[in-house]
Amino acid sequence: MTLVVDLQLIRGAFALEAAFTAGRGLTALFGRSGSGKTTVIDLVAGLVRPDHGIITLGDETLLDTGRLIAIPAHRRRIATVFQQPRLLPHLTVRQNLGYGRWFAKARPETTGLTEDGIVDLLGIGHLLSRSPAGLSGGEGQRVAIGRALLSRPRLLLMDEPLAALDEARKAEILSCIERLRDAAGIPILYVSHAVAEVARLAATVVVLEAGRVAAMGPTDAILRRADLVPVHDAEAGALLDMVVEAHDEELGLTRLTGRIGRLAVPRLSQDVGAEVRIRVPARDVLVALRAPVGLSARNLICGRLLGVSPAGEASMLAEIDCNGVLLAARLTRASVRDLGLEPGQPVFAIIKSVAFDPQGVGTGRLAAVEI
Repeated sequence: MTLVVDLQLIRGAFALEAAFTAGRGLTALFGRSGSGKTTVIDLVAGLVRPDHGIITLGDETLLDTGRLIAIPAHRRRIATVFQQPRLLPHLTVRQNLGYGRWFAKARPETTGLTEDGIVDLLGIGHLLSRSPAGLSGGEGQRVAIGRALLSRPRLLLMDEPLAALDEARKAEILSCIERLRDAAGIPILYVSHAVAEVARLAATVVVLEAGRVAAMGPTDAILRRADLVPVHDAEAGALLDMVVEAHDEELGLTRLTGRIGRLAVPRLSQDVGAEVRIRVPARDVLVALRAPVGLSARNLICGRLLGVSPAGEASMLAEIDCNGVLLAARLTRASVRDLGLEPGQPVFAIIKSVAFDPQGVGTGRLAAVEI
């Protein structure tokens, strides 16, 4: 099932003009605060009416202002998870989940998940008799996600669901969303301005800037581009899909393998054979014309320079093809000049192995690590 959106809205000084598609899996709406991400979510959900636009979900038209079609929000079969859980305080967790079931009475199954399966997926079985007042922020969000799924939606909207959580609770919910992404089988539209969340969860990214779609494409292609990473340019980087090859307990390292070759990272909890997604920030990649000696960095990758583009007043972003896998490296303009870097040159990419956040490690089909 595919969501197709083409919307125009003007409210005072703010103008939105957004057109994109979102298929099965998780699509991230990514951009600075005020770029229009939540407005898009509200429009898709039917909470706000655009000036002009079309929204289709699968073979059903939810909105077509030209044909005067506007399916009301309660009939769109779209569920939303907000920044706050918004649980009913006078009901237990079990009863809050039942509120989601109430909406699903006459609806066909969409996710293939039973109620018990949803409870197990989210790890909330031990919370069923508790009241919302006795839940942590992470527990409340897991219950809110369960309630949304039990309504049998055809589309799940998630509006910065981690924004109100501390780092430990964020890691907890990220693991749940990973499992949900892989098991639910419905499109998920996920709002975020956090690079780490998008890198870990999304297959596709829609970048919004000032109410307009600046770019749309695979996550790895979007996050390599410094001009499209809206939080800090230095967070631009590459995504690598790898497999855990071995653990070195004595040295505290995990060895990974993939198309790019072999990498060493600090010890991971994933089992040998597990698939992981590695995010390599451009700021943590060095470039050399010859293989260096006497260097502390553990990962040396052969590649070919594809090009160098401006990435700020004093820096450049180099794109390197390493056996068909693209790496990005942030360099000073002076380094580019002194090395004489030109497209087509053979180069060595040097990746630090200790520059990663252990909180980025999760469970699921693809776990994200930053090195």
